[in-house]
Amino acid sequence: MEQVATTSRGRPREFDPAQALAAALQVFWRRGYEGASISELTEAMGITRPSLYACFGNKEALFRQALDLYETEKLCYVKTALEAPTARGVAERLLRGSLAMQCSDTEPQGCLGVISTVAGVTEADCIRDEVLKRRASSNAALLARFVQAKEEGDLPDGIEPEAMSCYLSTLMQGMAVQASGGASRETLERLVQTTLAMWPGR
Repeated sequence: MEQVATTSRGRPREFDPAQALAAALQVFWRRGYEGASISELTEAMGITRPSLYACFGNKEALFRQALDLYETEKLCYVKTALEAPTARGVAERLLRGSLAMQCSDTEPQGCLGVISTVAGVTEADCIRDEVLKRRASSNAALLARFVQAKEEGDLPDGIEPEAMSCYLSTLMQGMAVQASGGASRETLERLVQTTLAMWPGR
């Protein structure tokens, strides 16, 4: 485990950057970028403000690293979903993966990306742009998978891959908003089941 030595009031102090980053992720996930203060972050991370800047850079840089961690650890189901053999399988894996993450008993409710693009304060424009850029990349990968499904005859005539990928992305974002607003797992589970029951094709 990598240890970083810092100085607080003249005394050496050590901390694990990976654990500190994981703690910062939890704060950002609960509070959003704007809602997470430096004081709240340093307290959760167990480090001083100078240590945060020395190890992670500024708040924006810390958030980007937390977002990387979020995508690696919490959104790992997306890659598996895109490898499903059918478009319906892709949708089911994405929806159930999203449901499991957003309704976890041990994690904050909702989606970090959605939370961080809701606020409208100008100072967070750079953060919203970053989140939207990453979302666009994910949407492009989903669209490419549905284009493949269309070419393979897995999506019926009259069903456009772009519309289906947009629909599914919008649905998952809506689930995230509802989860963060306190919607029960049972409510969102019914939404998943209804969507899969209505899904065109196999």
